[in-house]
Amino acid sequence: MSSELNGGDEESLIEPLNHTSNQQLSRLTNTSSQLALVGVNVCPIESLDYEIIENDFFKQDWRSRGKIQIYQYISMKWALCFLIGLSVSLVGFFNNLAVENVAGQKFVITSNMMLSKRHLSAFLIFTGFNFGLTLFASLFTALVSPAAAGSGIPEVKAYLNGVDAPAIFSLSTLVVKIVGSISAVSASLHIGKAGPMVHTASCIGALLGQGGSTKYGLTWKWLHYFKNDRDRRDLVTCATAAGIAAAFRAPVGGVLFALEEMATWWRSALVWRAFFCTAVVAIMLRGFMDLCYSGKCGLFGTGGLIMYNVTKENFAYHLSDVPAVLLVGLIGGFLGALYNFILEKVLRLYSLINGKGLVYQIVLACSISIFTSCLLFGLPWFAPCQPCPRDAAEACPTIGRSGNYKKFQCAPGHYNDLASLIFNTNDDAIRNLFSLNTDSEFYGISMLIFFVTCFFLSIFSYAIVVPSGLFVPVIVTGASYGRYIGMLIGSNTSLNNGLFAVLGAASFLGGSMRMTVSLCVILLELTNNLLLLPLVMLVLLVSKTVADGFNANIYDIMMKLKGFPYLESHNEPFMSQLTVADVVTGPLEYLHGIEKVGNIVNILRRSGHNGFPVIDVPTQSGMPKLFGLILRSHLIVLLKKKAFSLTPVSAGADVFKQFSSVDFAKGGFDTIDDIEDIQFKDEEMKMFVDLHPFTNASPYTVVETMSLAKAHVLFREVGLRHMLVTPITTDRPAVVGMLTRHDFMPEHILSLNPSLVTRRWKRLRFQFTPFANM
Repeated sequence: MSSELNGGDEESLIEPLNHTSNQQLSRLTNTSSQLALVGVNVCPIESLDYEIIENDFFKQDWRSRGKIQIYQYISMKWALCFLIGLSVSLVGFFNNLAVENVAGQKFVITSNMMLSKRHLSAFLIFTGFNFGLTLFASLFTALVSPAAAGSGIPEVKAYLNGVDAPAIFSLSTLVVKIVGSISAVSASLHIGKAGPMVHTASCIGALLGQGGSTKYGLTWKWLHYFKNDRDRRDLVTCATAAGIAAAFRAPVGGVLFALEEMATWWRSALVWRAFFCTAVVAIMLRGFMDLCYSGKCGLFGTGGLIMYNVTKENFAYHLSDVPAVLLVGLIGGFLGALYNFILEKVLRLYSLINGKGLVYQIVLACSISIFTSCLLFGLPWFAPCQPCPRDAAEACPTIGRSGNYKKFQCAPGHYNDLASLIFNTNDDAIRNLFSLNTDSEFYGISMLIFFVTCFFLSIFSYAIVVPSGLFVPVIVTGASYGRYIGMLIGSNTSLNNGLFAVLGAASFLGGSMRMTVSLCVILLELTNNLLLLPLVMLVLLVSKTVADGFNANIYDIMMKLKGFPYLESHNEPFMSQLTVADVVTGPLEYLHGIEKVGNIVNILRRSGHNGFPVIDVPTQSGMPKLFGLILRSHLIVLLKKKAFSLTPVSAGADVFKQFSSVDFAKGGFDTIDDIEDIQFKDEEMKMFVDLHPFTNASPYTVVETMSLAKAHVLFREVGLRHMLVTPITTDRPAVVGMLTRHDFMPEHILSLNPSLVTRRWKRLRFQFTPFANM
């Protein structure tokens, strides 16, 4: 297994963040370590076993299952999806309730002090409140679960591709993700809670899919059905859909997000369960909103769980409006690519700082908090005041937490439009930007200042050691520049400024995240208006096309920077020029069907591989034959029970009394079995064990002459961890090599075949000169 080398350009050979080297970044290197940056710490990573291990115990287990067990298994799948939806909706509602009330109290206190002209006290309260929340969130994250830092979407996406990292779905990560996200978002850091919500939901799905726990007494037999990576993968996929549904009240958009952006393997049965999961979330959130309508949610009010009604009446747009829409999409694509480019550079810088230890991580987070507070409190002083509109639908100036008319330092009867955007939560700021009939409520200079501030604050606030997302900050930034474009165009179009804000948000999302279908549906569900469909589709298509000409989407950039060995859906063109024999490296460790215990122990101690071919050697003259593949974890289980024999004989039927399929089921996320934890006596090392009943007798094999491109397709589509390579002639060993995820990484292939580097096909992309090579 290997870590991919890449920076902003998916073809550039730049070392990921978990590697340091004195060589120039442009020099080709082959990193074959099994390390990746998870959260803010470098951790070991492994591949997941999505393949069904068809050994004798698996076959016996399936033969023993009756209709009742099969119905239990199917029913449990749907029951777990219901529990995921229920749990995610509760967490999503709690997150919104907490953020709106914690941040709301801060804004109320600050606004009251500004009304009484206690400006310095207001600044100190505002800054101190933000500093305290940021300090708590960063300390809690760094000390309890560093894997919870960031959005978590790159880690979840890599997991669904077959890459496992420690602690990404642990109970501590779940708690830190919830508490840390509430604190960080309430601290006025320009970050979102949608990304952390996806990771939180994935933690819930993964924990429910552990198949029980002996530690907590959950050992019912029917829970053992889910002790495998395949079922956990499906539950995590459904959970990612539920996370988006809870963050945006977008159930259909959540399913499409999981399909378009997150999942590597998808099938029709999974669509049903994911849709059921998001439906549960939508229904539960609707019930919680009814509770808030009765005034029992404190400052949460009736506008929580973001839903932006851009228009409640029919509106018309004409062919003459299309050029303005295309302009928004074009600028959004360029800005999105620039955003990804700058964010990549900042991530590299922050990685160097965070890698120096806990003190540096906390100092960086607190410094960003102080800078953000000073900027947010100081900028409204430079914005002009304007008189309150006579026909305002709400009180002007606004009394309380949210609203379009913040008085700040203005005279009575006037409001500060920039303060109306800054001294609100991101959800309320978006609602103000999307509002109808507000074309005259914001000055152009205020909107430009707000856009530039959001653009850079969202970049510098991300990747500090707190749970943080990008979805909502990108929407805020895009909405502000979209509305600014609407102000510049003015009477040349029939579209109002609120609609331009929606289109700007869509274009910036498309330019940075490069999704189309899922983003389109999420925005339509957010705005509750199907009439926007053609315009949003057009903007997303244009912005994605433009941005693809510069770099990759933000989550792919992050995965490659972190060093996750992600298997892309497309083949590199040079793979068609190679066969699997060109990338197989040795020596290959293998075991015999009946093997001496000492040999097994020695191989496990000197090799870090997780799968070993099992070879049968005929008693008479003849070539050895491949029997199958046995996993490292199964060997350790076998050695732990010490079911050895004094002579090399085949295991009888008694082996099914000593072991069961449950013994070989995968444990929880914190379960790690190590060969060094098992003690052996000298006489035990000389004993024998029959590996045939424990070996997967039907592993995937390819002939050594198969093209690497074909093997890549098979490896990715089936979800393999190991692929055995067999010779084309019978006078050679039964297995000539084994392919793993590492062997399909482009940097590994090019390091073995340097002649392909100069002939390597590169995607035609523009670069942000003169900074492209920084």
